[in-house]
Amino acid sequence: MSDPSRPAMAKVAADLFRRNPVMWGFSVAIGLLLAALLATTVIQLQSVVLSVFIAFFITLGLDPLIRLLQRWGLKRGMAIVSVIVVFVLIVAGLIWVVVPILVSQISTLVTTVPQEITRLNNEGWFDIVNEATNGAATNALDWAQKTATDPNTWATVGGGAVQVGSSIVNGVSTGLFVFILTLNFIATLGGIKKAGYSLINASVRPRFEEYAERIMASVGSYLNGMVVLAFINAVFSGLLLWIVGAPYPFVIAVICFFITLIPLIGTIITTIFMTVIALFASPIAALVVLVAMLVYMQVEAYILTPRVMSKAVQIPGSLVLIAALAGGTLLGLVGALVAIPMAAGVVLLVREVVIPRKARS
Repeated sequence: MSDPSRPAMAKVAADLFRRNPVMWGFSVAIGLLLAALLATTVIQLQSVVLSVFIAFFITLGLDPLIRLLQRWGLKRGMAIVSVIVVFVLIVAGLIWVVVPILVSQISTLVTTVPQEITRLNNEGWFDIVNEATNGAATNALDWAQKTATDPNTWATVGGGAVQVGSSIVNGVSTGLFVFILTLNFIATLGGIKKAGYSLINASVRPRFEEYAERIMASVGSYLNGMVVLAFINAVFSGLLLWIVGAPYPFVIAVICFFITLIPLIGTIITTIFMTVIALFASPIAALVVLVAMLVYMQVEAYILTPRVMSKAVQIPGSLVLIAALAGGTLLGLVGALVAIPMAAGVVLLVREVVIPRKARS
């Protein structure tokens, strides 16, 4: 539906240009300056905007749980309180249990890297690999060992200790802000949506609300599904590495959880990463990890993903790759994660609004 005020505004602008070009140019310059000021403000507040963005998407991911509890007979208020309590307990549990183990294994990993590289270089099977690669494997290990044992490397790290500490403090404060904001969004999501819908023209508000609810439900289902799949992958990866005797399975499992959140290619990356890590145990361990992960990838693709993602809007694989690449370029892992449901929303609008309108014209 066209806006009837636009022709009148264009006529006023044209009249102003004919009568007083200087004033017209001054008005355009002010508009450009205001736009530049707005863009600069958004860039300076990008961390805040990103935190709000993350909190809102976490809220959309938790909203299906609230709806599920409502279907089980709980009132919405009790369902919201239950989800908030579970969310707080999960975060507290991660901080209390997971973080100390993770820090301990990372510290051990940093101090034992040179010894592990030396041991790997002395393995009998490594000579075979080195001959097959014309000495490239030895060169790579020599470079890694020199880098790990070079005092300048650690001096550089130490020189940036203040910056690292500042980054840690900023990360903790941002995480706390996202956590508190998520709790507020969960409690007030209904009011936020109602306020947003009230800004839409009454004539198109019911249809807009219908599509908005469907898109947000799809986003929530997708985010829930990605977290569930990533958690299953992380648990399987950790157990597999522990069984074959690979070093630091807990740390690798946590890393695999976040890598698997990357759409389509996350599991492939974790498979390669885990196979390389398993080489520190033995070639047989690496082979077992590779075969097991290839089997898991088939199970995930044909059994787990269809069941977990059954309620999310389906989009072509090419669009998934494009959306993930664009989102990852702009906002990193978070952007890659949220770009897929946003693309699904666009596909839904094109499929049910644009195409039918074109068919009727």
